[in-house]
Amino acid sequence: MDDKQAIGKSGEKKAAELLEKKGYLIVERNYRHRRGEIDLIARKDNLLLFVEVKTRTGNADWGYPEEAVTNKKARKVVSCANAYIFKVNWQGEIRFDIISVELGEVEQITHFEDAFH
Repeated sequence: MDDKQAIGKSGEKKAAELLEKKGYLIVERNYRHRRGEIDLIARKDNLLLFVEVKTRTGNADWGYPEEAVTNKKARKVVSCANAYIFKVNWQGEIRFDIISVELGEVEQITHFEDAFH
């Protein structure tokens, strides 16, 4: 595993811990369908949550992690989510969130609810 992958895995772990503290149950990690992937799928009551996690270290020159979720990436996540919804026959509510993880001397985790559709 290279450094970039390790940083991503660390961010996903921290994002999952945040969701669990908020009362969500993580039902899938790194769910793949065709060419798409969803980092985390979580459930709370009648809500199924699809989460894109973006992690960065130190250098602010690259912008905030959440800015890396492009329209193209959002469309891929939605497409992948549709496949998952069909697979499990989900009948409840859904939401698409972004969790931004900034690692470094000061760690910051930001949860953007209903970030895209």
